[in-house]
Amino acid sequence: MALANEELSTKQLLEAQAHIWNHIFNFINSMSLKCAIELGIPDIIYKHGKPMTLSELVDALPNISKTKSQHVHRLMRILLHSNFFVKVNISNDDEEEEHYWLTPASRFLLKDAPLTVAPTVQLVLDPLLTKPCHYLSEWLANDHYQSTFEMTHGMLFWEYAKHEPRLISLMNEATGSDSRLVTRVLLENHKITQVFKGIESLVDVGGGNGTMAKAVVDAFPSMKCIVLDLPQAVAGLQETNNLTYVEGDMFQSIPPADGILLKWVLHDWDDEHCVKILKKCKEAILGKGGKVIIIDMVVDIYEGGDKAVENQLLIDMMLMTLLNGKERSEKEWAKLFLDAGFSSYKITPAIGLRSVIELYP
Repeated sequence: MALANEELSTKQLLEAQAHIWNHIFNFINSMSLKCAIELGIPDIIYKHGKPMTLSELVDALPNISKTKSQHVHRLMRILLHSNFFVKVNISNDDEEEEHYWLTPASRFLLKDAPLTVAPTVQLVLDPLLTKPCHYLSEWLANDHYQSTFEMTHGMLFWEYAKHEPRLISLMNEATGSDSRLVTRVLLENHKITQVFKGIESLVDVGGGNGTMAKAVVDAFPSMKCIVLDLPQAVAGLQETNNLTYVEGDMFQSIPPADGILLKWVLHDWDDEHCVKILKKCKEAILGKGGKVIIIDMVVDIYEGGDKAVENQLLIDMMLMTLLNGKERSEKEWAKLFLDAGFSSYKITPAIGLRSVIELYP
């Protein structure tokens, strides 16, 4: 019997090889991006105030060995190809010299930018989180561990986080920056702001340092908001007249309110734990007009084209690897809602990969 690849044309063979190579080496894109952030390259170019030459960039990098400076252009070449920077040709003394400048994507990598995603890059690409990916096939053949993270590090992700302040810090920075982006998109969308209208009290479950809650109460000053999270997440945070922090466990009890907010919480958990959380939310809802507001992915419902589809699938695999969580289709969400005792729901795609789900008792 002839081998399958012998039946392919030369063109098909080379295209197949290129496709495989692209996936083999694609992690280099991620690590190059992480390297650029750690070196502060986006911030250096931004603070320069205008497009920057390679020699200017090398001179401005604080921690580059002189013997390694010749390699910076290779790093910038892959980052240019990935559209994190752009080349600008500027004439100088009758000579044209290439300069580097920022793209919309690299502006999101500036460390002090309000909507920075640099903390998310540093969190997701931290060796602590990437190492479990090497053992995915072993985990799939093993019945003894809930996640690849547990098999790799000897304990579940959330247990590990309790004993690793660095991980907690990375998570708080990443979720905080994401919340700033999400709230900006939400509050600029009139249709979505209606979700919060009429709610006098809100509990942000798993709200961390309260970035999301602060933006919501700023937009709706008459609203009272409680951020519920574990003690290590909310200890010592500054409260205001309409924003308070409560130490607690969402599996045990949720403070009563008109609205219960779950932003990117449920996808961290398996179905059994999600039903438990949702039942506690249902118990906490005050009055007939109350509801649960879920900000999460609904697989196959998105804004953003093919990249959005791939991102949904990639994040789903990350959740399987680290947390035993998952991204859910509308059918899977509906089953959770029914099992938790809710009567109806409404899905509004509004935040790229994610949707706003209004869940009614």
